[in-house]
Amino acid sequence: MAIRVVRLGSPRTPGEGLRLGTVRRPPRGVPKAQHASRDFYDVWLPDLAPSEGLVKEALHASDERAWRGFVKRYRAEM
Repeated sequence: MAIRVVRLGSPRTPGEGLRLGTVRRPPRGVPKAQHASRDFYDVWLPDLAPSEGLVKEALHASDERAWRGFVKRYRAEM
């Protein structure tokens, strides 16, 4: 099974399957019943969240190259 790292709330692709949420805290102001319908995640696993430093890196990833760098470091951290 392939694992893809995507941004929280990014549109789902056809046949994507189960989306695991690995954020430290759930999105504020969003009812749990809407997490899947808003393309956040189906299951929340905060213990798999990236470190604080990597979260900051992801938030500042302004282009695809920076995002790929974050994904590479996050996979290594997992």
